[in-house]
Amino acid sequence: MIDFKRPQLADKAWIDPIFRASGFRSCEYTFPNLMAWAEAFDETVALVDGFVVVHVGTEEGGYGWSAGSGDRKQLLYTLAQDAAERGRPFRLLGLTEEQTEELETLFPGKFAFTNYPNAADYCYTVDKLADLAGKKLHAKRNHIHRFVENYPDWRVVEITPENLDQCVALAQDWERAEAEAGLDDWNEQEGEVALRLCIRHYDELELEGLILYGEDKPLAFTMGRSIGGDTYDVIFEKSYADIQGAYAMINREFARWVRVHHPEIVYLNREDDMGEPGLRKAKLSYRPDLMVEKHLACLKPGETL
Repeated sequence: MIDFKRPQLADKAWIDPIFRASGFRSCEYTFPNLMAWAEAFDETVALVDGFVVVHVGTEEGGYGWSAGSGDRKQLLYTLAQDAAERGRPFRLLGLTEEQTEELETLFPGKFAFTNYPNAADYCYTVDKLADLAGKKLHAKRNHIHRFVENYPDWRVVEITPENLDQCVALAQDWERAEAEAGLDDWNEQEGEVALRLCIRHYDELELEGLILYGEDKPLAFTMGRSIGGDTYDVIFEKSYADIQGAYAMINREFARWVRVHHPEIVYLNREDDMGEPGLRKAKLSYRPDLMVEKHLACLKPGETL
C-alpha cells in the first residue's frame, strides 16, 4: 500500500510547487486548504511518481485528482491497486469537467460520473468584484454606500503578525453569534478549526489578507492565497452580520488589493456554498463568471483497471 501521512507544515516545500504548476482552479489545490481541512476529512498525502496524491479516508472517501507530471494512466493503475489492498472501492473525488474528460479518454466507458452541485466553486473576475459595475450589481453598491454613510472613517489594512489577534477576536465573536443563532453545525465547527489553524500559521502558509475598520474597530477580515496560474483562492471571510455593507466592502477592497498586488490573476475563487441556502444565494447574487463543477468518478459494476 501507498505510505500516506497527514500533511504537515514541512510538506509545503514539496507540495506547493506541484500544486502551483498544475494550473487547476479548484480551491483544493492550495496547501493552506489541504492542511487546514485534513483532520476534518481524514486527508493524507503521498508523493507517487511525481504526483501529489491526496487520500480521503472517510466512508465516502477516495482519491483526489492528483496534481503533478508523469504517466497519469500508470498512476491511476497504482491508485486502483492501493484501493484494492485497502478493501475499498476505487473512487476519484472532486473532478472538474476537464478532469472527467481526461479520465474518460484514458479509460473509455469504465467510470460512472456523479455531479456534486454543493461542492462547485464560485469564480468571479477580479474586475467584476473590484468595480461592481452594471445594473445587476447595483444592490452591492448600495450596501457599500450605506456602510460608508455609517462609517465615513473606514479603512483597510493588510493583515500582519501584529494585528492577527484582532482577526482571532472577531472570529470568536462570529462563532458565538452563529452558535446563539443555532447555526453552529458541523461545517461551522470544522471551519472554525480550519480558520484557527491558518491564523496560527499565517506567515508560514504565506497567506495574505485585509482587515476592515470602522470607528477604529475591526469589523471584517478576509484572507487567501494564489492557487497559481490565473486564479486566487479567497479562503476565509468573516464580518459582523449586523453591520450593513461590511461583507460587500471587504469583498470589494480585497478584489482591488489582489488586482494591484497580483496583476496576473483573472479569477477570484470564492469556494463552494456547502449546500447552505443563504450562502448559495449570497454567492449567486454576485453573478459568478465561472463555476468549477466537481464530480465523483466510480468504476462501473464489473469494471476493473
